[in-house]
Amino acid sequence: MESIVKKLKQNLRSGSVKKTEKSMKKERWFLENGSIFLKELIADCNGKSIPIRSFSSHQILKATNNFDLSCLVTEEGFYVWYKGVIEGRSYMIKKFSEKKVKEHRVGEVYKDIVLSARMSNHGNFLKLLGCCLEFPFPVLVFEFAEHGVLNQRGGVMVNGQESLLPLSLRLKIVKEIANAVTYLHMAFPKIIIFRDVKPMHVFLDKNWTAKLSDLSYAISLPEGKSRIEAERVMGTIGYIDPLYFATVSVTEYTDVYSFGVFLMVVLTSRPVLVSTGCDGGYEGIISYVKALYENGKLDKVIDPMMAKDITSGQRSQVEACVVLALRCCELKDGDRPKMIQVAKELKRIVTSLQDTS
Repeated sequence: MESIVKKLKQNLRSGSVKKTEKSMKKERWFLENGSIFLKELIADCNGKSIPIRSFSSHQILKATNNFDLSCLVTEEGFYVWYKGVIEGRSYMIKKFSEKKVKEHRVGEVYKDIVLSARMSNHGNFLKLLGCCLEFPFPVLVFEFAEHGVLNQRGGVMVNGQESLLPLSLRLKIVKEIANAVTYLHMAFPKIIIFRDVKPMHVFLDKNWTAKLSDLSYAISLPEGKSRIEAERVMGTIGYIDPLYFATVSVTEYTDVYSFGVFLMVVLTSRPVLVSTGCDGGYEGIISYVKALYENGKLDKVIDPMMAKDITSGQRSQVEACVVLALRCCELKDGDRPKMIQVAKELKRIVTSLQDTS
């Protein structure tokens, strides 16, 4: 497996070789990207080796048919996901948009690479396997996710049609993503806040294991500190903690709120902004669900496709999830549980669901 560092050294030594204008441009991109990447990697890895394979632009272009729409998986924010085959193996390939990656986003690209590499030992993060530095911005190569990525309603697309997931799988997904976010909060000396927990960042592998992706918005709290003032609010409308939006202060409860919204979206198969049916208006899913729940209308909270086959025991599990999601989204962060508590509660709910099946 050829390392990024080895290839950088080879490029530096080959300055006397005659090159075409195209190859010189690719080399310039490689060296510029590589120098930024290495600086970030050295600062992050604390002397530990993180093996990442170097792919060539030829391999990437061949795998994606020159980034053709036929290979497109999804487009999100300032990057596009493609699927492709390199040397007989399928991969998820992430390409950043030159037009959308403005100057203030450049650092986020490299943060995504470095933190994704660091999380690769956890089974609920999409595993970064390598990258190509021969483009204006690095193209990232991840493990393949056979069942694709969740959409805005927490479903998946199968042959161009939306497929809604059974309750047991939905709960498995939210439990695994809770474990991933908990890992960010607890596994390192500096707490890492994801800042953008939502379905569109969740991939599903061949075993339907949930894989969290995109660490470009992640921010680390100072060691021993519980909050940090961010330069600006980062995230997705509807999932952003109102307290974070008002103060620009990031805490671990910033993720707890977003996770609560994520839990509700996956549970109900409704988008984060729900149509009120009045004058084309919308309201956030949390206020929508809270009003229904407080008025004893749980049946309207449950996805209708799921409600027709649900047992009384499963209905109790759905109610427990609704209560948990609402607790996560309390306006005061002190009233919210920590992610470790959320993960434990979801594990209890899933176990209870299995016992009633």
